[in-house]
Order: sequence, then structure tokens, then C-alpha cells
Amino acid sequence: MTTTPVPATAVPGATPTTASAPAPSAGRRGWFALAVLMLPVLLVSVDNTVLSFALPEISRHFGTSGTMLLWIVDSYPLVLAGLLVVMGSFGDRFGRRRLLIIGAVGFALFSVAAAFAPTAGFLLASRVGLGVFGAMLGPSTLSLIRNIFADRNQRRIAIAVWAAGFSSGAALGPLLGGVLLENFWWGSVFLLAVPVLVLMLALTPFLVPESKDPAPGRIDYLSIVLTVATMLPIVYGIKNLATEGSLLVSATAAFVGLAAGTMFVARQLHRPDPMLDVRLFTVRAFSGAVLVNLLAIFSLVGFLFFVSQHLQLVLGLGPLDAGFVLLPGFMVTIVAGLAVVPVVRHLAPHVVVSASLLFSAAAYAMIALHDDGGSAGFLMLAFVILGLGVGASETISNDLILSTVPAAKAGAASAISETAYEVGAVLGTAVLGSILLAAYQQRLVLPGGLSDAQIELSTETLGGAVEVATQLGPAGASFLQDSAFHAFDSGVTITTGIAALLMISASVLAAWSLRGSDSAASTPVAERELSTDENKR
Repeated sequence: MTTTPVPATAVPGATPTTASAPAPSAGRRGWFALAVLMLPVLLVSVDNTVLSFALPEISRHFGTSGTMLLWIVDSYPLVLAGLLVVMGSFGDRFGRRRLLIIGAVGFALFSVAAAFAPTAGFLLASRVGLGVFGAMLGPSTLSLIRNIFADRNQRRIAIAVWAAGFSSGAALGPLLGGVLLENFWWGSVFLLAVPVLVLMLALTPFLVPESKDPAPGRIDYLSIVLTVATMLPIVYGIKNLATEGSLLVSATAAFVGLAAGTMFVARQLHRPDPMLDVRLFTVRAFSGAVLVNLLAIFSLVGFLFFVSQHLQLVLGLGPLDAGFVLLPGFMVTIVAGLAVVPVVRHLAPHVVVSASLLFSAAAYAMIALHDDGGSAGFLMLAFVILGLGVGASETISNDLILSTVPAAKAGAASAISETAYEVGAVLGTAVLGSILLAAYQQRLVLPGGLSDAQIELSTETLGGAVEVATQLGPAGASFLQDSAFHAFDSGVTITTGIAALLMISASVLAAWSLRGSDSAASTPVAERELSTDENKR
């Protein structure tokens, strides 16, 4: 295959390398616009963590199976992951602010639908709808930031604030959710989105400037189909293998996804105006930053999936008290994301990111070494350490990803960053959650005399076992609860041990892949490497 050489200024991230005037700084209006853009960011992150704390009540209310519960959690980030690149491209073409407003309206409507879902299936469908319109929100916020803040130092701070917005929402989610879950029904957690979106819709037209690609390519419908056909089967294959154990089905799904992905890459390489310039992934620092983004969220969401159940079901804390246990960790995540900005001016990004991932590994290792899952205070400390690693690595990885492209193509880079975030969320629940479920089912010992329905409910989730225990006499209830708690904590030990090894591997990979990248460089590393490749040709 031969390709036509592309000048450096035509590739993603290309900017003039000659000495030129500094990029203009954003004024007061720019920072006001950033404040408005934080509203949908807070919304998305609140929605994720609120649901984690509502899982026990949803499980008891609908009597859902473990697989259905995982799908209710995963459907939202899964659909987002499949559509983010598409929506990022649409934002570049039709206007990022316009797409942001459309996404906000749709997200509000489906939030109301989810809040009043009459069945688990309806709730799942509502989560899918949230994913569709949520995919319009994420890339729009980050790409608008890229265009508002042309100055690199200002943009790095804005990205740190953006990343801190996710952590702030994650911190607020358990607290607000705890208040709602202790006073109202589980569906009330979804209604949190409505007032936030109303405020955003009122302020966005006045404070947020519109931006789009002045020379967009044609809409490539086949690439849109191939993007979705790549993401959905691969994640489904992972989930199916972990929960159902069908190797044939999982292998078939993975093959379909990889085949679609191969076709997508080939199509982008041959098109003069690709929806996504996949050559960026040949740049070691860019690919490494995307992977770090994914693994940081993988560790955060995977931790939240089991710790929310342990705090409420094993330790018996209410949702609000459980939220307070995790609050220090979320606050540390925010502080770390902001504090790392001056640090990375003096230390190389690969050193900072590699060390950050080791903090995440240490948090998981602490829990893996405890057979009983740990006390509330112990879990609080572990989450503080995890938050330190996640906050620092997220800021640096997003800065590296976003700085590789010119402002006109910000939607595509933002979509890649957001896709990594959402895929990490999917895999954190699908992989670690599924391993935990399999270990729980293998180690659970049931008392005699249970009906088939009680057996099925007890083996599907820890929440199901707790619910069945309330239907038994004192002896049977005590036996079932002790067995379920022991089985769950044994699964946590296995799961966190695996997660710790993954984070150590990720730290080594980050140290290698990000070496040579300089988040303060005036010329993006992707431009330098792609330009070098073109000159070699």
C-alpha cells in the first residue's frame, strides 16, 4: 500500500514550528464558559457513581439477575463508547455547542424515563438512551475547551479543572444519592440531572462560543457503522466470557468486533478526509496516554463496583454513610488532578504517570491482603491512595491526548479521550465485576430448604442473598448471610489481586510509552513524530 505524503501542517496536531507570536490568552468570558461546561461534566460523573450506590436497592426492587444488573450498569458507558467518535466528528462538522445543547435535552428526557422505569428492562432501555445523548456531551465539552483556551498553559489548567469536574461529580454522587436513597425511592437519583441541565441550557447560548471545523469532510456513514460494530461485540464478548463462560460465543463476538475494527482502520487510511486519523495511534506517546486514561478509570470504576456493595451489604452502612466513607478519596482525586499541573513542569510526564499508577496498584494490593475486605476506615484509606493515582494520571493523559491536534479537529481527539474513559468504565465493571461474581458463585454455600427461586436469587448477587436471608428463620438467615459475606469477600481478594497486577503492568508500560513526551512542549509530540515519518519517506 502506498500513501501520499502529507505535509506536517496537514496531519493531526500539526502547527507551525517556526517562531511565532504566543497563542492568545482566554479572558474572563473564557473562564465563565469553562464553569458552564463543567455542568454536564458533573452530571455525567454524578450519574455514574449515584447508580453504583443504588445497585443494592435496584437489585432488591426488581429481583434482577447478576447479569442484568451488570448490563444496567454497563449499557450506558457501552453505548457512549460506541458513539463518542461519531459524535465527536459530528461536533466538528455541525458545531460543538449545538451538539452539546441537543445532548442536554435528550439526556434530561431519558433521565426522567429512567427515574420512573416500571421494569428492569425499561431501566436498561433508558440507560441506553442516556448513552446516546450522553455521547454528545462528553466530546463537546472537551473540544470546546480546546478551542476556548488556545494558550497551552491555560489549557492545561482548564483540562485539570475538567478532570477535577469528573472527580467532583463522583464525590457528590454518593452524598446526594445517599440523601435521596434514604428518603426517596431509587429512581430519584436519576432526577438529579434535570436541574443541572436546565441551568446549562439557560447559560450556554450566552457564555459558550460556537466552534466547528471550517473545512469538514463528508459524513462517512459506513465508518459510523464500523465504529459501533467494533465496540459493541468486543465488550459483549468480554462480558459473556466472564459471566456465562461460553468461549464460542465470546470468541465469535470478539472476532466480529476485531474484523469491523480492521475494516474501519483500513477505510480511514485510504480516505482523504478520514473521520478519525488512525495514524495518531502509531505515535507511542499518544497511544500510551490513551491507554493510561483507560486504565485509570478502569481502576476507579472497578473499585467502586465492589466497595459500594461491601460498605452497604457487608458492613451494613446506609448509602449516605457509605458516601462519606468515600468522600476523602474523591477529594484527594480533585486535589491531585490540580496539583499535578505545576509538578509536571519539573518532572517528565512518564515519571509522574508511572508513579501515579503505582499508587492505584498499592490501593488494590492493600485490599487483596485482607481476607475480610477491610473495615470502613481501611477502605477509606485505600480509596484515598487510589484517588491520588487516578487524579494525577487523568490530568496528564488528557493533556497529552488533546494537545496533539489543532483546534479544528478537537472533536476527534476529545472523542478518543472520552472513548478511553468510557471503555475503562465498561471494562472496570465487566472484567472486575464479572470475576467477582464468578468467585462469589463458586464459594457460596447455601442452607437447605431453599426454593428454586431463592437459590437463583441468592447465587446471582450479594444483594439477592441478603434479600433471601430476610425470608428465613434466624438460623438459616445467619448461615446464608455469613456464607454470602465470606464468598463475596473471597471474590474481592481475588479481584483486587488481579487489579493490582494490572496496575503494576500499566505503570511499566506508561514509563516506556510516555518517555520523551513533554506536556509543556510548544510542538506536540504527535506532530514531531508524524513529521519525522513523512521526511523519512
